[in-house]
Amino acid sequence: MSLLRGGLVLLSVVVMLLFCVSAGPAAPTTSSRSGEYGSGFPADCSRLRKNSPSGVYVIQPAGSPPRVVWCDMDTEGKGWTVIQRNTYNTEITWKESWTTYKYGFGNVRADYWLGTEYLHLLTQQNTYKVRFVVKNKANVTHYAEYDIFSIESEASGYPLRLGRFSGDGEDYLTSYHAKYGGIHDNMKFSTHDRDQDQASRNCASSYGGWWYDKCQNILLNAKNYILWPGICSSGDCKSSLILVKPTDVC
Repeated sequence: MSLLRGGLVLLSVVVMLLFCVSAGPAAPTTSSRSGEYGSGFPADCSRLRKNSPSGVYVIQPAGSPPRVVWCDMDTEGKGWTVIQRNTYNTEITWKESWTTYKYGFGNVRADYWLGTEYLHLLTQQNTYKVRFVVKNKANVTHYAEYDIFSIESEASGYPLRLGRFSGDGEDYLTSYHAKYGGIHDNMKFSTHDRDQDQASRNCASSYGGWWYDKCQNILLNAKNYILWPGICSSGDCKSSLILVKPTDVC
């Protein structure tokens, strides 16, 4: 009986060893790291292999829990993390609270907002650039790109910091336009329940959360209203995207 019991134990050990060898360790990602939230996810979509298809992925910016995002591997340069998507007839009202904007909402396969807190954490771990994209009624795509994009902390109001402009037409985010809403660069983020704009009224109560001045030159966070002067001056753009990725600018 003791010989039988010993044989069974030995057999169990051999089976376990064979299973461990066949399973092997999980393949490491391109940016595995340890910390408060564990490890194993890329810090952003730029860490994916260049031949990866566009789609839903999990990223983990430094100091953040893992986040589900849409990675755009088709736009010039590949590896863009989509932090906002909106369509004119969206189901999202965009008139969300400060806390809802902070942690994000929507559907990454459709319209969504990554979350202002996660924008802050994402853009603090590296130097990022941003591309704001809109599509007009004729399905023509236009964009404005800035070689630096950063969102500061909640304690400072999540202000927007932008670098040098390139893209289609005129710069409506870092240049002042008294005819419209002033400027967006260096403005704090506002929602209907936390008014941080420079206007006498609460701009976000009419539209949605955004970096308002008095109130806006460009607005992408609104339902049935996506505004870009000269492209869809009546707020009738069909869709918008905001994409970010690391830049070479130091």
